[in-house]
Amino acid sequence: MKKILLTLFVLGVVAVHAQTGVCSNFHRKYCGVESKHGGSDGWLYNAQSRSGLFDQGMTSKIRCVIYKGMDYRINVCCETEFSAKVNYKIFDARTNELLYDNATAKDEPLFEFQSTATRQLVIEVTVPKGATEKDAHKPSDAACVGLLIEHKLTNKQGFSSY
Repeated sequence: MKKILLTLFVLGVVAVHAQTGVCSNFHRKYCGVESKHGGSDGWLYNAQSRSGLFDQGMTSKIRCVIYKGMDYRINVCCETEFSAKVNYKIFDARTNELLYDNATAKDEPLFEFQSTATRQLVIEVTVPKGATEKDAHKPSDAACVGLLIEHKLTNKQGFSSY
């Protein structure tokens, strides 16, 4: 009986690991931003954040919703030696208008903005070709990529009342 329970437990752990993959929570571990004041500065984790295993040269898209009256911080990180060269673009999902391209900002991985309207965005991430760290659990031509999205209420500016 103990052997059956132990076998079921091991199979359960293996199944969970297979579902989450080798890159699960990569964004939580490696894409975090140090606060200027030692705290979080009010930034909250956004559940639309993702991690994934990307082949070199691969492009992937994710759709997310942003809300009026919120500040957003997006950070993209990758484990390749060219992690500073990961490109991401942000499009309006309805009009397909390009709103931001980090290639025009010297491949800066971090982008902060305020939302003046509630709308859907498409974030497109492209991983460059380059060397990856050695990991027995993934192909040598693949890399973990994290997309960390954080949000907070927009600070009131100017006079609060007239």
